[in-house]
Amino acid sequence: MRIRIFRAASLTDAMAQVRDELGLDALILGTETRAGLVEVTAALETEDEPEPAVRFEPLPDLALPDLPAAPFPAPQAQRPLLRHNLPPTLLSALEDGPLEAACSRLFRFSRLPLDADGAPLLLIGPPGGGKTLTVAKLATRLVMEGHRPLVITADEQRAGAIEQLAAFTRLLGLTLIAAGRPDMLARALGRREALSPVLIDAPGLDLLDPAQDALQAELIAASGACAALVLPAGLDPAEAEDIAEAHALHGVQLLVPTRLDRAARLGGVLAACHGGGLALTEAGIGTDVADGLARLTPVTLAARLVALVPPRKEVPAASPSQLPLPVPARAGIQAQPAATRHGALSLHIAAQAGVHRLPFRKTNP
Repeated sequence: MRIRIFRAASLTDAMAQVRDELGLDALILGTETRAGLVEVTAALETEDEPEPAVRFEPLPDLALPDLPAAPFPAPQAQRPLLRHNLPPTLLSALEDGPLEAACSRLFRFSRLPLDADGAPLLLIGPPGGGKTLTVAKLATRLVMEGHRPLVITADEQRAGAIEQLAAFTRLLGLTLIAAGRPDMLARALGRREALSPVLIDAPGLDLLDPAQDALQAELIAASGACAALVLPAGLDPAEAEDIAEAHALHGVQLLVPTRLDRAARLGGVLAACHGGGLALTEAGIGTDVADGLARLTPVTLAARLVALVPPRKEVPAASPSQLPLPVPARAGIQAQPAATRHGALSLHIAAQAGVHRLPFRKTNP
């Protein structure tokens, strides 16, 4: 048997060499790719010719770089930051040294500008992020501290947005002004009283839409406000970072994350803060308007990052006989809205804290 090895750049070229030298009766014993070339081992049955020795041509040595040995990855139990879905570079930086020091080094922390004679605070962000509830929380805090903030809503697009915020301001004895256009917002700020903080609830806008992007820039310019991005926790880190960068182009420098009581993963919040260069201020930790915000510091952030998440308990499904029966509404009495309950609770807490009875007066939301 006559055995030959043919090498070519492609299998087609190698098979052509086999046919030219051994003919159509050649047997293909195997094919292999070496150093970018295709090798075809072929044989031909012969009776007269002695079988020649098979000669293999040496392949050139490939110079491969010496790669450092990869460390064995630590178990997830030893790396609690893994569960937050952080970007790889941010995860590596946070794991470099003490966590509190890393948080202080990687992120900025600031307070919300709520001074009585300071610039207005404009809360902006994507729809459904918690802007309106955050305004209600801040207004409740200011009232409990003895201030009378001016509350303005520029959200005339979402159904029920004005009514939702009006339910809080009525219970707090505050005036709510609706100003959905930049010129209306400028006129509304003219009603600001001396030593009165200003809270502005912006509409949820899509900054990928040029018209909505322009509207947000006009609202910021018309109000001369310090803008804070309200962003819910639990978003995809890449998407949250894109949102933060888009708002940073409008001069936004502050970040108010919300829903920290519902989301156990902070990768989106930290990616937005780091990628957009925004300063962490306060975070929404619940729906209670009296104490539903908490100040973020390197210490509190580090504690939340390594906090253990309790396992979720399986709740058995209730049978139809165990479901509560609906309570029929009596004539002339309607169910109390959730916003009203939150506002009543804030007044109760204010009374317990020693704050005098808050004035009630008719407002025109």
